[in-house]
Amino acid sequence: MITLYKQLLRNKERFIKATESLFTDENNCEEKYYEFRNEFNSCTDKQRRASLFVYLNRHCYNGLCRYNSKGIFNTPFGRYTRPRVPRKEMLHFIETAAHATFECADYQDTMNKAKRGDVVYCDPPYVPLSATSYFTDYHVGGFNWDDQILLAEKAEHLAKQGVRVVISNHDTKKTRSLYKERNAKITIFDVQRTISCNPSNRKKAKELLAIFG
Repeated sequence: MITLYKQLLRNKERFIKATESLFTDENNCEEKYYEFRNEFNSCTDKQRRASLFVYLNRHCYNGLCRYNSKGIFNTPFGRYTRPRVPRKEMLHFIETAAHATFECADYQDTMNKAKRGDVVYCDPPYVPLSATSYFTDYHVGGFNWDDQILLAEKAEHLAKQGVRVVISNHDTKKTRSLYKERNAKITIFDVQRTISCNPSNRKKAKELLAIFG
């Protein structure tokens, strides 16, 4: 994701055109999808890998970004009639993010850079809503309950230094208790779920924002 952002800002229209070349009727099939997925998992060229990432996002099942324990992207083919290249969105990103700096780093290292008056937004892997939905990681390493505690403690520490921190998560008894014990203000709201493979399970879920400072 960070490489994609950097490629868009660096190469702009050249990158968009290279990405558009992947969005053809001939490439919208299982054979080409898995060929490109294999290429993505072994690719070292940053621009090509970023273009493939956009292709995979638009052609994979539900746009799900999922990696196995070895760091291999393994989301299956999505079977869409005509996936759309997000040209308009990429052009908008180039314009609005022109003065942004993107880094790929441990969240604690990033939060350590915050200064009084800054606002930090944290979007960790959400705690599971049930025993059958125990999804705690987007990549190798995971993010367990101990990590959730460390993040909340870090947020409380920064708040005392004049840094406002906002954390999003599922609204559960555990998350509410975790954040309230560390003096966060909590806002609860409903969101629509779209990832479930069973359409009947795509219902609204409770989420929260914990605001420190």
